[in-house]
Amino acid sequence: MNERAPEQIDMEGRSVLIAGATGGLGSAIAADLAARGAKLTLVARRPDPLAALEIDGRTVALDLRTATACQAAVDAAVEHGGGRLDVVVNAVGVVAFGSIDELSVDAMEELFLTNTFVPIMLARAALPVMGEGGVLVNISGVIAEKNLPGMAAYGASKAAVRSFDEALGREARRRKIRVVDARPPHTETGLAARAIEGRAPSFPAGLAPAAVAARICEAIVTDGISDLPSGSFTE
Repeated sequence: MNERAPEQIDMEGRSVLIAGATGGLGSAIAADLAARGAKLTLVARRPDPLAALEIDGRTVALDLRTATACQAAVDAAVEHGGGRLDVVVNAVGVVAFGSIDELSVDAMEELFLTNTFVPIMLARAALPVMGEGGVLVNISGVIAEKNLPGMAAYGASKAAVRSFDEALGREARRRKIRVVDARPPHTETGLAARAIEGRAPSFPAGLAPAAVAARICEAIVTDGISDLPSGSFTE
C-alpha cells in the first residue's frame, strides 16, 4: 500500500513574521517566501538595512532582546496579516569565539540572551495568536549537534534552542502548530566575520544561504516535517 505524500501548503497570502530579516539567512528565507506569495513582516534591529531590503513586505525595526519587543513584532505581523499569523521564522543570532576562560561574561550573556531567550520569548508571544496549521521555525544549527572547542558558550546557547524546540513541539502539537528545528551546517552568511567577541577559526567553505533557505522553506510548506538535521541540507 502506497503511503500518501505529505500535504503541501500554499503560501499565497499567508502571514509570515521573519525575525532577523536582514541577515544572510533571514533575507534569503524572506526572498523565497515572498516568491511563494507570502505576506511578510520583516523585523531586524537596525532600520537602514531593513530599508535596503528589496523584498516586498512590512518592515519593523525592533531590538527583540526584550519580551515587550517580541510582542510588538507579533502584533505588527498580525496587523499586517489582516488579523492572522501563520508562520514565524526566527533567524536572529550572534556568535563569539574563544576558550571559556577567555570569553567575557558580557559576551556569554549576550549569546544566551540573543540566541536562546529571543526564540523563547518570540514563541511565547506568537503561539497564542497562531491558528491551526501554523509553523514556527528556529535555527539552532549544526553546532547544536556537536559542540566545538573555542565555541563552547555559543554552541551551548544553540543546543538550548534545540532542546527547547523538542519540548515546544510537543506543547504546540496540541494546538496543531508545527515547530521546525533547523540545524544547517556552516553557511556563508557573514556571521562569523561579525563576532561579538573573539576571532573566527578557519572554516571550510560553507553552504550558500539561498540553498539553505530553500531547504528550510521546503520544510515550512511540507506538512509533517519538524526536524531538519544537518545531514538533510547536504543530501
